[in-house]
Amino acid sequence: MDNKKLSKGAYGGVSGKDYVPYITDKSKTGANMAVLIIGIILAVIFAASTAYSGMKAGLTVAAGIPGSIIGSAFIAAFAKGKGILGKNIVQGMASGGESVASGMIFVLPAILLIGSQVTFLEGFIVGVGGVLFGIGIASLVYNYLIIEEHGKLMYPESMAISETLVASDAGGDSMKYMGMGFGISGLITVLTGSFLNVANNVISFIGNKFYKCKFEVEVNPLLLGIGFIVGLEVALTMFAGSLLSHFGIMPLIGYFTDMAREGAKVWNDPTMAINQMGVNDIAGNYVKYIGAGMMLCGGIIGAVKLIPTIIASVKETMKAKSSTSVDGEDGSALQSIILLGGIVAAVVGAFFISNGIVMTIIGVVVSLLLAGLFVIVAGRLTGTIGTSNLPVSGMTIASLVIATLVFVIMGWTDLADNKSLLLFGTFIVVSISIAGGYSQSQKVTYIIGGSKNEMQKYFAIAGIVGVIVVVGTTLLLANQLVVTGDNPPFALPQANLISTLTSGIMSGQLPWVMVIVGVVMAIVLYFLNLPIMTVAIGFYLPIATTSIILVGALIRVFVEKTSRSDKEKEVKVANGISLSSGLVAGGSIIGLVGIILQVTGVIKGAGPSGFAASNMMAIILLLVLVVLTTCPIVSSKVKNNEN
Repeated sequence: MDNKKLSKGAYGGVSGKDYVPYITDKSKTGANMAVLIIGIILAVIFAASTAYSGMKAGLTVAAGIPGSIIGSAFIAAFAKGKGILGKNIVQGMASGGESVASGMIFVLPAILLIGSQVTFLEGFIVGVGGVLFGIGIASLVYNYLIIEEHGKLMYPESMAISETLVASDAGGDSMKYMGMGFGISGLITVLTGSFLNVANNVISFIGNKFYKCKFEVEVNPLLLGIGFIVGLEVALTMFAGSLLSHFGIMPLIGYFTDMAREGAKVWNDPTMAINQMGVNDIAGNYVKYIGAGMMLCGGIIGAVKLIPTIIASVKETMKAKSSTSVDGEDGSALQSIILLGGIVAAVVGAFFISNGIVMTIIGVVVSLLLAGLFVIVAGRLTGTIGTSNLPVSGMTIASLVIATLVFVIMGWTDLADNKSLLLFGTFIVVSISIAGGYSQSQKVTYIIGGSKNEMQKYFAIAGIVGVIVVVGTTLLLANQLVVTGDNPPFALPQANLISTLTSGIMSGQLPWVMVIVGVVMAIVLYFLNLPIMTVAIGFYLPIATTSIILVGALIRVFVEKTSRSDKEKEVKVANGISLSSGLVAGGSIIGLVGIILQVTGVIKGAGPSGFAASNMMAIILLLVLVVLTTCPIVSSKVKNNEN
């Protein structure tokens, strides 16, 4: 097509089999050795940065759009002949690496948190099994989700990626703003993080006397960028959860602990008196279990609400399996090989991770059943809300609670059994998360006019690369991940939740009153039609994290309110998202490099001292970050030739 725009049919109005893609020449391919190398590099970068940011904050950002922007620049430089089809392969591979990381970090680090160890081989086998099984099952519903439901399932992020790829043919400011964000984030991360660590970046006010509460803001460009991307509604809802936990529940528990008799000890720490607990002790020993109950109930409610979708999707899967392809590509042999590879990897992995043949059989059956169901759901939900909002945590929690109860019924409750359970859980969560990214990338391929089979192969390669990177990163950071205290280097909210729930259910020592209170609070939120999981993760996360995310969202509101027209607002928000993607990428990548240099002993820092360690230093840094972020976005201009 000569007019550098998608047709109206891309958004619906025509049946899927009649849609004419952007590229109509089926003889063109998007892949060669240069594209493969670029794709692997981006898969590594996004897997590593997503693993770092996810373990740090509990939030991840989908790689499709930043992957398409960065990939477009690399393809233009090193594989220009492959054009938009090459760019599409590269964005898919970036998404493949990120998808693995955004799922695996929920469960794999939990093995370390329960006091066990994991080997690279164990993580690799279950991860690869999850990648292949997820892609294989998602491929079964390709015709239904991508083609038959064209125009009904909108795949919002797929359409945004498609528009980005098409716009890259005509150039744009996206790369410029991403570069700005990367530079801003890199500079502040070097000053405050593992590189130099010469400036305090946490504004902190703690009340340990009359009203036991805590308010903190972490000056973290990565988190600010996430806030701009997710917007005010999500950020405010998360912050509301933090407000409830830090200024409502925490002081309430503190009020009663002050009245505790002498000699009464904390339930999981016999060395600590209840009436001597400070804010952080109350948060770690009691409040977080209320958050766990909220997230558990939210996950189960979410799973129950998805039952109609599961039933409908399974029915369509049976139809899709017996029908012929309508897009001109068969690919059934490749699809079968990938699916079979996932099943074989799951079975082989089960022998490695199980404590006996009975656990192997039951673990495989339960894992394949749960993963298969939720993979189909993930593919469909991606068509509705995109991968950024995909409720992977809720589906994982629901799956693991079911699997844990099966283990308890079978009498498998010791530490080794818990480790096996979490490795099965890793297989399930990777299957779910990879399915969302895969479905999204295949929709882009369909819209652009690329090869379905080509995307399937290269996405699988990227997924396997992602497994290697995430398992390696987790093992590299193992000592950092298990650090506890007031401000641990990694919050690990989902992994902490998973380890708390599985070990607590198995041992029977969970503080069930706290968990049940969380369940009741989640039910109240459900009755009020409020987003349970968003409030729950805000309740569970440190307020330092949710407050800076809110700052990022408020910057977006300021940009929108100061725009004089809808077109100006659209352009400025788009530039802001590009800059924020750079903040996320810069903070993640520079932060990870700094940790590696610290772990290997290349750099050693004593930390800030004097004024540099004060609240005022952190406030100044926050103002600098807000100004550096806001000014380029607000001052960006709408080009006269934009239509």
